[in-house]
Amino acid sequence: MRTFRIWTFIMLTCTPVLIAIGATVDINTADARTLDRVLIGVGPAKAEAIVEYRKSNGPFGSADDLVKVPGIGPSTLEKNRARIRVNESGARFGADQAPAPRPPSSPASRPMIYRRAPPPQPW
Repeated sequence: MRTFRIWTFIMLTCTPVLIAIGATVDINTADARTLDRVLIGVGPAKAEAIVEYRKSNGPFGSADDLVKVPGIGPSTLEKNRARIRVNESGARFGADQAPAPRPPSSPASRPMIYRRAPPPQPW
């Protein structure tokens, strides 16, 4: 029982960190909360500054444009370069640039996920 509690504690404390390690964010579509959560060295104030800059100046063309935001310097950009995505079309689609519709997904086209039951615990 004690081992179970220890592993539960470890999994609950480490899971958010492990999820954030591989997280990426599209700086043209993310809200301030997402930017704050995913980017290193970016708190709520800087995240809100990124969103306000994007609203007033339009979408970012590349990750390098992020240094134009007040409070975001080259070192913050380099720390987060692997986490930053910029969609190819410059964030917004015009009427003539609408993305191609996706084919409807059917249960046969989605992969099946099988989960094994955990091994029985000796109580």
